[in-house]
Amino acid sequence: MEAVWRNWPPLPLLDLTECFMGLDLSLESDESLERIEGTFEFIAEDSLIGILPPHAPLADFAALAARLGEPLEEQLARWLRRGALTLDEAARIENGDVDAAADEADLEAAAAPVTPQASAAGGVPAKAGRGDGQYIRIEASKLDRLINRVGELVIASSGTKLIAQARGDAELLESVAVINTLVESIRDDALTLRMVPVDEIFSRFPRMVREVSKQLDKAIHLEIKGGDTEIDKSMVEKLTDPLMHIVRNAVDHGLESADKRRAVGKPEEGTITLNAYHDAGSVVVEVKDDGGGINREKVLAKAMERGLVSDGRVLSDQETLQLIFLPGFSTADAVSDLSGRGVGMDVVKRNIEALRGEIEIQSQPGIGSTFRLRLPLTLAIIDGFRVEVNESALVMPLDMMIECVDMPEGAMNQRARQVNLRGDWLPFVSLRELFGLPPSDQPEYIVIVHYGEHRAGIVVDRLMGEVQAVIKPLGEIFKSLRGISGSTILGNGKPALVLDIPQLIHHACRRERRQIRQHTEALVAEKP
Repeated sequence: MEAVWRNWPPLPLLDLTECFMGLDLSLESDESLERIEGTFEFIAEDSLIGILPPHAPLADFAALAARLGEPLEEQLARWLRRGALTLDEAARIENGDVDAAADEADLEAAAAPVTPQASAAGGVPAKAGRGDGQYIRIEASKLDRLINRVGELVIASSGTKLIAQARGDAELLESVAVINTLVESIRDDALTLRMVPVDEIFSRFPRMVREVSKQLDKAIHLEIKGGDTEIDKSMVEKLTDPLMHIVRNAVDHGLESADKRRAVGKPEEGTITLNAYHDAGSVVVEVKDDGGGINREKVLAKAMERGLVSDGRVLSDQETLQLIFLPGFSTADAVSDLSGRGVGMDVVKRNIEALRGEIEIQSQPGIGSTFRLRLPLTLAIIDGFRVEVNESALVMPLDMMIECVDMPEGAMNQRARQVNLRGDWLPFVSLRELFGLPPSDQPEYIVIVHYGEHRAGIVVDRLMGEVQAVIKPLGEIFKSLRGISGSTILGNGKPALVLDIPQLIHHACRRERRQIRQHTEALVAEKP
């Protein structure tokens, strides 16, 4: 074992939180390469790890040397002392001759897996950075100021476009179009500066799952997918705690004990899957387990016992599952370090909604449960579509829109609150009705929107066209306002409200289910 020292930067650029020291280890083992890599799981997040068998392809040694950042001569000397390289191989790496055809012995060594008597040589300098790229540390406040300036630039650009359209000057319109294209590019590039891989969150969970599984005496395998999916940096810390609660619940409540899993024919080792992906302008993060699912009867009984649901109320499966997010709710039979205190899931939902997101639950008895968190891709600037209702300007996120159509004649079922769109019945929300405005005699339009697997129609008075919206918070006084996610400033200087499409869709779907349930109950009551 030898120490590895990475080159120090100039003192003004020295980050005291970084570690410039690592270790070079030699190991003789009959374990597989995957098993050896797994032993470094605890430090993988903040370290750079390289594992190579002796006489591996020279290109692999050269690449590892570049990643470690240590002087090449010192690394070659160390590998020579350990017998990982021959003098000829070290000379070829030093001369950059790593692409030449290897001899037969080199090819055999490169193709062979890590076997007994093989050494794993590699440096492990903590926080060595990602890959070979160069990075500059920037204060978060400076980045926030940049995003704010870009937002102001977007608003000013929209105002210039309106002035150019009013004057009707062809050359001015063409020049403004070029500027707007550049502004959009600057906006997109600026927003990507705040995007980080969601693996920054996921990498914290293997150790936690291992510790909790030992505490509960359960065999658990954590599977991580989509770690390279990018998310706004401002969401990372706010999303970590909700995910921690959900994963702990999956370990404690979701996965059964080994005895119960054997009894129902399941493998003793339970699986929890963390997955992230982009979907229609949103970031979706899923926590899935292959446990026994959520016991709906137990959830409903606990809710009635605590007075959270009135006796005799009929709830759908999804409404029953949503009960676990009520304050003070818990299905645990005893209080422990992990559960039973009635706190956690209500905080989860509140934190997700604070990020303009939502949480869905899917659960099948005996098969498992999936908690799906859907979050906006960015909290700052969006492509929007402007509509008007009673002279008031409103903005919808463009990536949630499917199409805009004239209100079909006689296609609306006011009683069921549905609209017939080419033979497909969809729930709809009239913004005039929602905001308590009087009916209009003017023709109306319906905007078909979607969020996840749900679709609905939004009835508006006028369609005005696309805009770039810089989302501004409404403030504490409007914190409980439903259907509105924020505000923005239009190019003409007037304010506009940004519609919360997910909430409007869920409002329409809930009302549709309620109408169907009431209609069904009425039919049952009419039967003799």
